[in-house]
Amino acid sequence: MTSPAPALPRILLLTDRTQLPPGADLVQTVLRCVRAGLRAVVLRELDLPDEARAQLAKEIRRRTTAHDFLVISAHRRLAYADGVHLSSTQPGLGSGPEKLFGRSCHDHEEVRRAVAEGAAYVTVSPVAPTESKPGYGPALGVDGLHRLVREAGATPVFALGGVTAARATEMRAAGAYGIAVMGAVMRSADPAATFGRLHTAVEGFATAKRCGPFGETDPPIRAPGGSSADGSPAR
Repeated sequence: MTSPAPALPRILLLTDRTQLPPGADLVQTVLRCVRAGLRAVVLRELDLPDEARAQLAKEIRRRTTAHDFLVISAHRRLAYADGVHLSSTQPGLGSGPEKLFGRSCHDHEEVRRAVAEGAAYVTVSPVAPTESKPGYGPALGVDGLHRLVREAGATPVFALGGVTAARATEMRAAGAYGIAVMGAVMRSADPAATFGRLHTAVEGFATAKRCGPFGETDPPIRAPGGSSADGSPAR
């Protein structure tokens, strides 16, 4: 019997150590964000051998044992990771030990494919112009994001590209389940503060959206396997 997919938080942090300020350490950057509320990281560092990436995953896992924390490996299965995040062009994984997998998407066809494969979530990008990949696009904008959210149906969509605290609120208002961020945090001299502002914007929107005038709440999103993907701060 396979274990259920874990609940998804509202923010995914994608790593890229090449964007860190001089002297900054990737694991320490992640841990500073954990103290500000981070509960899931997509470990990229694809230029490294898998053994080195696995050691990073192991260290992050060891240092986050006090939290219900997700380590997701970009592109390839990796020891100490809970799941895999595939690019838009990669073939599916087939059966395996992963608790979840997600996929990068940029248009309706890619979203439909990911949903049909049973992806636990998709990232949609670029929603806004991004410094991490200048010239990549064109940007979808909030209207394009909204259309892809509708295409995804019950599959959680994380908006990626040009994410700021103000844009995070707009992205959530367009229907995104959450946001995925890389450069804004990786380049920051104070990653905890930068992540904290994003966390406040996303969680503040979630609270306002869930609580109606009579105190009713939206039902939680369920990830494949039946787990609640409510994105609570405790994740």
